[in-house]
Amino acid sequence: MSKKPKRALTRRDFLKAAGAGASLLGAAGCASFADKVPRLPEEYLPGGGAGPNVILVIIDTLRKDHVGAYGNDWIRTPTLDAIAEESLLFTQAHPEAMPTLPARRAIHTGMRTWPTKPPAYGWKPIPDGQTTVAEILKKEGYRTALATDVWHEWVPPGMNFKQGFEITHGIRGQTKDKYKDPSSVQEDEIDDYIMVGNGLYLRQHLANVQDRESEGDYFAPMVFSAATGLLRRVAKGDRPFFLVADCYDPHEPWDPPEEYVSLYDQGYKGQEPIIPDYGKDDYLTDRQLLRMRALYAAEITMMDHWLGKFLHKAHELGIMQNTLLVVVSDHGHLLGEHGYTGKLPYALYTELTDTVLMVRHPEGKGAGKTTDFFASTHDVAPTILGFLGIRDRENMDGEDLTPLLDGKETEQPRDHITQGYGSYICCRDRERVMFCHSDQTEAHLFDAVNDVGQTRDLAEAEPETVKLMYQEYAQKDARGKLPNFDTG
Repeated sequence: MSKKPKRALTRRDFLKAAGAGASLLGAAGCASFADKVPRLPEEYLPGGGAGPNVILVIIDTLRKDHVGAYGNDWIRTPTLDAIAEESLLFTQAHPEAMPTLPARRAIHTGMRTWPTKPPAYGWKPIPDGQTTVAEILKKEGYRTALATDVWHEWVPPGMNFKQGFEITHGIRGQTKDKYKDPSSVQEDEIDDYIMVGNGLYLRQHLANVQDRESEGDYFAPMVFSAATGLLRRVAKGDRPFFLVADCYDPHEPWDPPEEYVSLYDQGYKGQEPIIPDYGKDDYLTDRQLLRMRALYAAEITMMDHWLGKFLHKAHELGIMQNTLLVVVSDHGHLLGEHGYTGKLPYALYTELTDTVLMVRHPEGKGAGKTTDFFASTHDVAPTILGFLGIRDRENMDGEDLTPLLDGKETEQPRDHITQGYGSYICCRDRERVMFCHSDQTEAHLFDAVNDVGQTRDLAEAEPETVKLMYQEYAQKDARGKLPNFDTG
C-alpha cells in the first residue's frame, strides 16, 4: 500500500477540493457545485440517526481511466477526486462478472455469479437462499433505502433486486425500457443521430426522454435528487441507515446537456453517435469516434456534478461524520480502443474490466492511500458488514476489505483475480493478464506491468502461461472444469 501524508480530512477540505475542480465548469456556464451549499462550521454536530450508517454509490459503465483520481488529466471529476482524497483507493478493482445485473448480484449478496450457464449468463434474479446486505441490515434494525434508474432490476418480470429495502425510488426510461410509446418519435428526429441496428433502441430512448425541460430531468440528476430526498427521510430519528444510490449513467445513450459536451468538444457538425454499435468501430469516422468519446466524458462530468450535490447535502446534514461511503462501478466500456466499441465478452481489455472502488471511513482510516489488493464486486457486501461489526457473512464469497483501511492484511490474501462475461473469462496476477473463451480458445495474453495498454499480445509466444493461468486460476476458481457455454 502506498502512502501519502496522513491527515484526517474535514468537510471544508472536501468542499475546497471539489470546488477547485468544479470551478472549471463555471467558465462553460455550469456553476461550481461547491458554491451551492453554505460552508458549515467545523464543529457542526453529526446527524443521521444513531449511526454508524452506510451509503453505497453504484455507478454504471464508469472506466477507471476516466477519473482524475486514477490519473486522468482531461476529464473533470472533481467530486470523485475529492472522495478519493478521503478514501482508500483501490487500484486493482475488477468486477467478478459482467455486465449490469451479474455485477449487481455480487454487490448486493457478496456471492460470485461467475461461472454461470446459458442462456442468461447471470442475468437472473438473486437466487433463493442468497441474502442481500439490505436484508441483513433491515433485520438488524437499519432503515434501508434505494434510489435507482437501473430499470432491469425491477421492470422485467421476476427480478427482485429491491428485496430488503424499506423505501425505494425507481426511475423509469433508461435505454430500452418500454416506458413511453416510440411511435411518438417523428422520422426527422431520428435523422440527427447515427443509426445502430434497426433503430428501435434509438427510437425508444428518444420517446422516453422527449419531455425533458431542464438538466434536472436527466437521469443522473434524477437519481441523486431522489437519493437526497431519501437521505432526508432516513437520517431522521434514532435508527441507523443503509442507503444505496445506483446510477445507470454514464451508460449509453450519451446525450448530456450542451454545457457539459462543450467542455470536451466544440464545433461538431454531424449526426450524434449517442448509441454505440457493439463490435468493430469501423462504422464510425475518426471525427465521429472523437465525438463519441466527448459525449461519454460529458456524461461522466454531469454524473459527478450531481453526485457532488448529493454528498454536499449529506455533509450539510452532518451525516458523513458517522457514515461509511463506498463508491463502486460495475464495468467499463470500449470507445475505439483495440478497434472496438461497446461491452464485448470477447474483448476483455482493461477499458472494460478496470473499475472504480473507493472506501471512505468516517474516522479517516486509509484516507489518501492506495492499495493494489485485487478487489471485486463481491467484496462490497462483506466489507459493509465488517465495518458495522456484523458477522452474518459466513456464506459470502467476498472478502471484508476493512482491515486494509488500517494497513493490515485481509483474512484471505489474493495473488490473482478471475472474472467472466458471457462465455469468456479473464484472469490476472501481478505479471500477466489473460482472457479467452471458456474452452481456452481465442486466448490473449499481456504483460501486466510493462504493457498496461495491452498492445502486444503474448499468447502465441507464451502458450504455457495461457494454459497455466487457465488451469490454476480459472478452473480452480470455478471449482472444477469450466462449462462449455456455447453448447450448454
